[in-house]
Amino acid sequence: MLTPLALSMHMARLNHFDLLALGFMTFALFLGAGNIIFPPIAGLQAGEHLLPAAIGFLITAVGLPLLTVVALARVGGGMPALTAPLGQTAGTALAVAVYLVIGPLFATPRAAVASFEIGISPFSGMSPLALSVYTSVFFLLVWALVLFPGRLIDMVGKLITPVLIVALILLGTAGLWLPAGPVAPPQGDYVAQPLLKGFLEGYLTMDALGALVFGIVIATAVRDRGVFERRLVTRYSVIAVLIAATALALVYLSLFYLGAGSHILAQGVSNGGELLTRYVQHTFGTPGLLLLSVVIVLACLTTAVGLMAACGEFFGELLGQPYRRVASVFVLLSLLISNAGLTQLIQFSIPVLMGLYPLAIMLVVLNLADGLWHVPERVFRPVMAVTCVFGAADGLNAAGIGQWVAQALTFLPAEGVAWQSLSAARDLATRFFQSLPLADVTMGWVLPAAITLVIAASADRLRDHPAADR
Repeated sequence: MLTPLALSMHMARLNHFDLLALGFMTFALFLGAGNIIFPPIAGLQAGEHLLPAAIGFLITAVGLPLLTVVALARVGGGMPALTAPLGQTAGTALAVAVYLVIGPLFATPRAAVASFEIGISPFSGMSPLALSVYTSVFFLLVWALVLFPGRLIDMVGKLITPVLIVALILLGTAGLWLPAGPVAPPQGDYVAQPLLKGFLEGYLTMDALGALVFGIVIATAVRDRGVFERRLVTRYSVIAVLIAATALALVYLSLFYLGAGSHILAQGVSNGGELLTRYVQHTFGTPGLLLLSVVIVLACLTTAVGLMAACGEFFGELLGQPYRRVASVFVLLSLLISNAGLTQLIQFSIPVLMGLYPLAIMLVVLNLADGLWHVPERVFRPVMAVTCVFGAADGLNAAGIGQWVAQALTFLPAEGVAWQSLSAARDLATRFFQSLPLADVTMGWVLPAAITLVIAASADRLRDHPAADR
């Protein structure tokens, strides 16, 4: 029987102010470099096909993170709870891949380089020396904050989030009412398939992968307010993400339109960070650049600190090593990778995200439909295995694996058995994967995963007793 105190804690509710604060906290968690640099360049390329491209982008950059947090709230835990039906080995492998991508391999170095290109390069230039000096200082600060956070992170977060929101409102309003020029015709894949192209561009924000880490943070924040009932934790988490998703969607749409009207500024631009900088300088001059510099640098700094702290905690526990030692290694690794430059980091990350995102999508879908499975393992394991194989094929295709194999074959005798066998296998695999629906937009995994899901779910329904597996 619950005591009066326990009963009051069990029945605790959040008021409207608490929910709004939780929503803005969630918005701050997700808002990073990728959320600001990708919509302008996507809008520039989408041009007159802005609307379908933006819808596709919002599906993966807003909708999928929303569903991920809902799935995490429903299972009442983090990635271990989501991946439990996969088994410990497969679940750990997927978690390691996600943490490495959002941590030292891509997202954290990208935060440093994006803040340099948007906030510092207009004043220092784009020289490798300037980038090296800036990233060294940037990651020195990250390292200090990760090791000795104290109250500083909270103070910076409370200061930066409101300033960033105000700056983004000003920037978005300017993009809508003060475009640099008319909207231009679409470019590249946005001509024929703007929705699918926008869908794939949403991968680059990495928000769905970030949601796998941040979802437990949101649920924990709800519980810290004394709410422990699972239904209410799920409900409040969903409301918080809806607030954050609405704010992110408005940011994305305004930045899309800003990019679509900035083609006269885009000559020689290689990424959205450069385009955004040119627009701000064109519209607001030097004062606007200074404000943008301060906001972007500090926002990316706090994002990098959060990602490094999360990676340090996860890998410290996984490897049985002290948190500070692991975090220090990851900060150093991020520093080294960041000096590749923003455009190169984006190019390197695309094949990885093309292979990893299908797994994240199917993991969320299977967890949201967990009430349909009698024995989740029967459905999760085959579906995720097939998704992994075909998603990896899409990722390798995006990386140009065919060219790599062709180059490797040049080292073998052209008339040899090994050359003929490898060449025939390459041609067969290429024809097979290219024949899949949506393979031309690196989504060849969709049909095989759907077929496997139907088969596995049917088998699960026919064998409707868990005892049948014993």
